[in-house]
Amino acid sequence: MRLLRPLRDAPIALLWGGLATSAVGDQLYAVVLSWIAVAVFGAAAGYLTALQAAIVLLTALGSGRWADRRAHRSVMIGADLSRAAALLVVVLAWLVAGQAAAWSLVLAVLVLAAGQALFRPALQATLLGLVADRSLLPATNGLLDSTDRLARLVGPGLVALLAVWLPQAHFLTLDAATFLASATAIGLIGRLRPLAHVAPDAPQSFGTAIARGFRAMRAHALLGYVLGSTFVINGAWYAVMFLGLPLAIEHFGVRGPGGTGLGAYGLVVSAYGCTNLLATVVVGSRTLPVRPGMLMFSGTLTVGAGILLLGVVMALPVPPAARLACLMAAAGIAGIGGPMSDITIATLRQTLLATADMAAAMRAYMVMTNLGVLAGMLMAPALFRNVGISGTVALCGGAILLIGMTGMVRLGATRVAPA
Repeated sequence: MRLLRPLRDAPIALLWGGLATSAVGDQLYAVVLSWIAVAVFGAAAGYLTALQAAIVLLTALGSGRWADRRAHRSVMIGADLSRAAALLVVVLAWLVAGQAAAWSLVLAVLVLAAGQALFRPALQATLLGLVADRSLLPATNGLLDSTDRLARLVGPGLVALLAVWLPQAHFLTLDAATFLASATAIGLIGRLRPLAHVAPDAPQSFGTAIARGFRAMRAHALLGYVLGSTFVINGAWYAVMFLGLPLAIEHFGVRGPGGTGLGAYGLVVSAYGCTNLLATVVVGSRTLPVRPGMLMFSGTLTVGAGILLLGVVMALPVPPAARLACLMAAAGIAGIGGPMSDITIATLRQTLLATADMAAAMRAYMVMTNLGVLAGMLMAPALFRNVGISGTVALCGGAILLIGMTGMVRLGATRVAPA
């Protein structure tokens, strides 16, 4: 398959292996943390995810001037090692106290969010130099994007299998180990293919470093629309996947492997990850379309339709076992759309923007994404209380559908030269 061709190149294979390992660990962390937070805080657990989004937002805004002057590989390794160390501190404190304390959850959120905000822009800026054959850029994006998709399949499934006997604290231990593996892989890449660091031409002020990525994205119609719409899409998606689903599973008494609600939650997220991965194989094996908006907005429409169906399933008067199967089916539909949008967006950034602007553009995208997550998770508890679980989930799906339809009408026919 075209999607697998980049793996013939040792640096790309190492990068994929490191990212895939840490992505699985991240899913273990995300599912378990969401479950624990809902158990401790109920609907107010959304505020913890809002805190995570706020830290990513602030780090992305404030780190550009510093990060762009440093080798991207060093930034990635430092981010991985910091996240591993923080998780191990949290695990140690958890084992000593015998339970997860509120401060430990906050610490994990703070450090992992800041690490993500440093790692992802550095990765985007590094990738173009690692790809020896530019015609394989969409396939490389699809391959690396598959790490998150694969993790959504494997990670929650592992949670469902391990939840019966593995102490919850050690899910974070496993996540720490995956960050160490990722740092090791990135270090080895530097030995195989040293990359020249492309820094901004002139010293940047704090404001210039923030604005540069927004200007670069808005200079292109498709990327500009993505920059604005990601605010709503990601706020709605996070509210559904990391708050709405756990609340619904507990409310309706849905149980999975081992008779646990956590097991049921893991199965639903795994269903999403399964179709995510399959769609990544298909989309990643294609070249960038001449009209990429058609593919990108079709993906947005599919995500919105799947989330809307989740809300419908939650409102149906069905037995818990049937409800679990229906939730998995609806999540599977939503999972198809993600790669259609995400791979296209990543390839457009790398083919339309100057190399020196890529990290800044990724930070701008992360700012808008996490601003949306912050707003969504702050609003979600009140919406779930007043509109209900099924109504709020359906509302989120409808908002994403509207964004996809608007983008298709306005920009679906926009032509872009093939990569």
